[in-house]
Amino acid sequence: MLTAVALPIELPAVAVPRRHPITVTEYFRMGETGILDPQARVELIEGEIVDMPPIGAPHASKTNRLLDLLSAAVRGQAIVSAQNPVILGELSAPEPDLALLRYRDDYYVQAHSKVDQALRFL
Repeated sequence: MLTAVALPIELPAVAVPRRHPITVTEYFRMGETGILDPQARVELIEGEIVDMPPIGAPHASKTNRLLDLLSAAVRGQAIVSAQNPVILGELSAPEPDLALLRYRDDYYVQAHSKVDQALRFL
């Protein structure tokens, strides 16, 4: 009869993989160069690219309704931005359903809005 003997085995220490946070600049560059599919539903949150679920019809309907109501209420005083990035710092660029932005004549043509330009997020 054979007997199994447990022998202690020393395994080499394995380094834990280090995460490399992606900056907002790198994230948008990835989109510009085609690394990220333009149709991809992703957001940059705390340096990580996060998949977002598809927008269902009830969600889209509510967003459209709020967009219509808010746009009429603040026309010429603020900008209602729908599902566009708001830069929250070096590592986050979420795309809230709606953001109420400080009014600018150029409607932010040169760059995405930043947190200090947003009045509210929904």
